[in-house]
Amino acid sequence: MGFEKGASLLEDLIEKAGGCAVMDGGFATQLESHGASVNFKVWSALCLIKDPHLIKQVHLEYSEAGADILVTSSYQATIPGFLSRGLSLEEGESLLKKSVKLAVEARDKFWDGVGCIPGNSYNRTLVAASIGSYGAYLADGSEYSGCYGPGVNLDKLKDFH
Repeated sequence: MGFEKGASLLEDLIEKAGGCAVMDGGFATQLESHGASVNFKVWSALCLIKDPHLIKQVHLEYSEAGADILVTSSYQATIPGFLSRGLSLEEGESLLKKSVKLAVEARDKFWDGVGCIPGNSYNRTLVAASIGSYGAYLADGSEYSGCYGPGVNLDKLKDFH
């Protein structure tokens, strides 16, 4: 999807929603409420490997609650993070794609159920990629300060992302 088309979809959704759109909420917290453990360096991205059904369930719950935008479960999902866990480049890329696929599948399943109900007040949900900062990959709290250490410059951050 091109940038212009994506911007148009978002603008249309915001207009239909009355000027503001509702995004889903604390994804990891909701996963934990279903028994998932997210106390790992890759945080809720571990569920992409171990519990993808829980990710889909959480997306469905946020859709049912009225979210206009579902955010993928990929905030701390990075290629370097997956490589450090022993996964291959191809496996890491596949997991990033899977985070989008799970959100789209949940959105479509929800929409199939309510889209045919006359007068329903739901907007067709958009899916947005969650891309964490370099500090999220480090998993040391530096995403809150932006202080990534003396060896991290703008070029390194550009290369990372």
